[in-house]
Amino acid sequence: MARHLITSAIPYINGIKHLGNLVGSQLPADLYARYQRAKGNEVLFLCATDEHGTPAELAAAKAGEPVAEYCARMHKVQAEIAKEFLLSFDHFGRSSSPQNHALTQHFAGKLADAGLIREVSEKQVYSIADRRFLPDRYIEGTCPNCGYEKARGDQCENCTKQLDPTDLINPRSAISGSTDLEVRETKHLYLRQSALKDELDAWIDSKTDWPVLTTSIAKKWLHDGEGLRDRGITRDLQWGVPVKRGHEAWPGMEGKVFYVWFDAPIEYIACAAEWAEANGLEDAEWERWWRTDKGAQDVRYTQFMGKDNVPFHTLSFPATILGSGEPWKMVDHLKSFNYLNYDGGQFSTSQGRGIFMDQALAILPADYWRWWLLSHAPESSDSEFTWENFQATVNKDLADVLGNFVSRITKFCNAKFGDHVPEGGDHGDAERVLIADTAQRLARYEEFMEAMEVRKAAQELRAIWASGNEYLQATAPWSTFKSDPQTAAMQTRLGLNLAALYAVLSAPFIPDASSRILNHLGMKDAKWPGDLKQFLATLAPGHHFEIPPVLFAKITDEDREGWQVRFSGK
Repeated sequence: MARHLITSAIPYINGIKHLGNLVGSQLPADLYARYQRAKGNEVLFLCATDEHGTPAELAAAKAGEPVAEYCARMHKVQAEIAKEFLLSFDHFGRSSSPQNHALTQHFAGKLADAGLIREVSEKQVYSIADRRFLPDRYIEGTCPNCGYEKARGDQCENCTKQLDPTDLINPRSAISGSTDLEVRETKHLYLRQSALKDELDAWIDSKTDWPVLTTSIAKKWLHDGEGLRDRGITRDLQWGVPVKRGHEAWPGMEGKVFYVWFDAPIEYIACAAEWAEANGLEDAEWERWWRTDKGAQDVRYTQFMGKDNVPFHTLSFPATILGSGEPWKMVDHLKSFNYLNYDGGQFSTSQGRGIFMDQALAILPADYWRWWLLSHAPESSDSEFTWENFQATVNKDLADVLGNFVSRITKFCNAKFGDHVPEGGDHGDAERVLIADTAQRLARYEEFMEAMEVRKAAQELRAIWASGNEYLQATAPWSTFKSDPQTAAMQTRLGLNLAALYAVLSAPFIPDASSRILNHLGMKDAKWPGDLKQFLATLAPGHHFEIPPVLFAKITDEDREGWQVRFSGK
């Protein structure tokens, strides 16, 4: 049994995420976790809310709540929505946890001991109108590299170049829009990433199976211009992990906190400690997932994230782990995604444009969204959500192919043979060809799932569903029944077992529909098929089943048009 540690990029606390956020990290991570569990492997699937930094402070102020209370409330909101989207986290933690505070301070101390942290007196932008130092991301201006007019002070989202606020042309406060900014002197700690450049470069070169998107972004940050630069890891804020050198105070750093991008990835480790505590387990139980000197040497660690998070996960977080000199588990595979756009533009929270997770669940069950998002995952390039495509995909794939097959075979059997699996007949050429073809498709499906090629896996799964409909059309048991009821019974029995097979194979994508099919077929404990021929004999003659209600209702033109207007943001 293999062991899989799986983490999804942790969503920021300030609000409910849109479908583009979901498909770029949490949803494909859930797909992979569900698949690995189904294959009988040991899985620890972790995620959390990212709760520190200026955005949390501003969102709390806007809501009229103390920041700690705001974060606690929004964590519950995000956890509930994740549950409704059937995301199967083993633990959904919080970056504000005591475990993350302690681990963040621990890593900082180890890095300082290794000579990888330096203290810098620097000039930082202060907004007179906002009466506060502005974090890098809250300064906007024109990117000096590509000319993008809404570049942030830490990074240009357009060209992904790492920036400092003073690099921006015509800078302004992203909080108030004020250009009444001045530069004041302050002291901060910097992680000497540049000292680890060669080690990071060699480590990334060793990852030959990583997506090109991942390695190209990492290499760009390593080698463009001046190459990998040292990174500030503290901020002049009140809300966050207080700066300490391990357990000790850090002279000169009083009143400062660690930068959110330093503590947030460490939460992946802290989340495992939270999981152990929540389940009454000893520290050894989480350490066996994260410490290679305590059992994690055989763990395969996979991260899922959008492309904007790649630099921090391929460079800054690995630099933290490598620099500590301790035997922490490093990521084995980093699956990154491009962006999902919305109907000719971008999702926009401020303009009410696009579908957000809570809104999606209010109009349709999770499986509808899971199937469309995963089958259109933005892997090799950006993809686009349109209502027309969503309607067509749901109606064709889920209603006409999978739903239709399950409905046809269960209703036909009930009408002609009753509510028990019929006996009689032996497989012929058509059945042998179908089973051989399904075995080949199943092997390809498993290959794509193992390789995390999400769209290809979805295409193969749909082809498996379609082969069942093609078999029914070709053999027509409803016609065969008139002249040869024994053969019709065999065809029907195989059809019912195919329905069970499709439910098991579909569970990582559409877990609710899978569960409903299996429950109505009386197969609550169905396992992933090892031997396909053996699996297709699971529902033996005499086994009781029920006809499931409609699995997927078709989306009408009226519904589609109404939703398109409602979520246009106009």
